[in-house]
Amino acid sequence: MHTNFDAKLLQWKERVILYSRSLFKWLAVAAIAGIACGLVGTLFHKGVEYATELRLAYPWVLYCLPLAGLVIVGVYKLTKTEGQGTNDIIEAVHQGKKLSILLLPAIFVGTVLTHLCGGSAGREGAALQMGGTLGFQTGRLLRLDDQDMRIATMVGMAAFFTALFGTPLTASVFAIVVISIGVMYHVALVPCLTASLVSYWISLGLGVKPTRFLVEAPPLQVGMLLRNAVLAVGFALVSNLFCAALHFFEDRMRKSIPNPWLRVLVGGCGVILLTLVCGTRDYNGAGMDVISAAIQEGQASPFAFLLKIIFTALTLSAGFRGGEVVPSFFVGATFGCVAGPILGVPPGFAAALGLVCVFCGATNCPLASIFLSIELFGDAGMLYFALACGISYVLSGYSGLYSSQTIMYSKLKAQYIHVHTNAYHAEKK
Repeated sequence: MHTNFDAKLLQWKERVILYSRSLFKWLAVAAIAGIACGLVGTLFHKGVEYATELRLAYPWVLYCLPLAGLVIVGVYKLTKTEGQGTNDIIEAVHQGKKLSILLLPAIFVGTVLTHLCGGSAGREGAALQMGGTLGFQTGRLLRLDDQDMRIATMVGMAAFFTALFGTPLTASVFAIVVISIGVMYHVALVPCLTASLVSYWISLGLGVKPTRFLVEAPPLQVGMLLRNAVLAVGFALVSNLFCAALHFFEDRMRKSIPNPWLRVLVGGCGVILLTLVCGTRDYNGAGMDVISAAIQEGQASPFAFLLKIIFTALTLSAGFRGGEVVPSFFVGATFGCVAGPILGVPPGFAAALGLVCVFCGATNCPLASIFLSIELFGDAGMLYFALACGISYVLSGYSGLYSSQTIMYSKLKAQYIHVHTNAYHAEKK
């Protein structure tokens, strides 16, 4: 009897030590990655912000876009990171792919130059890449094994995303669900959330304001729920159009102009020409002012979402750097602002709904999208956002921004399919 008690006590002590070591390990990873991502993310945020201010103050900088493109291609070749992007970060989690530390300065410089000279791109693509790289390097510093290195990569993704947008819960959930749709890496929740909070407090202390919007949600009514559901169908179609345009432009540009130096020159000149034809610079850069006008003032041009899709697809396919998520915000917000009143939905709220739903359809992350709606707009319209995100997720099919992303379970039934995004229904296995 005494021997049995001693054995159980020993097992209990071993478990305490095991879990304590694991907790300490992940808190250490979260602290280091959170501090690094908070500092670098703040620097990056201020760099993009300053670049945008310079572009607005000196409109002639737009004509330097082709030259900036050449510099970007040169930086990527010099650092030997050409062709690397967000899909490589996802593959680092899927397959344990190694990430070069030189990807960090390459995407930093490339994104700032793109914003400075008027390319249409966001910031979160750079955030995921820089954050994933910093998380990966943190794992190497602490000599983590292969499985833990993958979680460390997610931790960095979440922390850097938070530094830019001030949405720690969304960033944490997004980082652990965007890799494999249908699977949530629960082991990464505590380290991702901890790193995100550390990064959030650092960026906040250094003057980065969280992204927030004031929007009034309509009272919860059956009729309004139905109108929002119909609107969500439109958002799903728009998210498909957005993803399809990005992939089509990238494929066409690479095949028709294989030389990266020439491709970036042609793309840069194309963005300049489009800007002159449109007669407005609303579609250069991230377009956060247009997003704010759509949500808070209920104002947007009827064709703004289409033009932003074209500008963004041309910019990124040419070889300029940035992200696709903020452009998806732009596309969704402007489309919702125009389409909402047709169905009797207030334009500002419809714009907010569109921002979240197009993001949801493009990334296949409904849970993260619902959290995003709460952190950006408050919880007053949470049920509207939840219903619309669910519809957008299902009807957007198996397309998405990231081709390395895998969808583990069918969107139509409880069936395990394990396919790559953009491959299912396309005869690509």
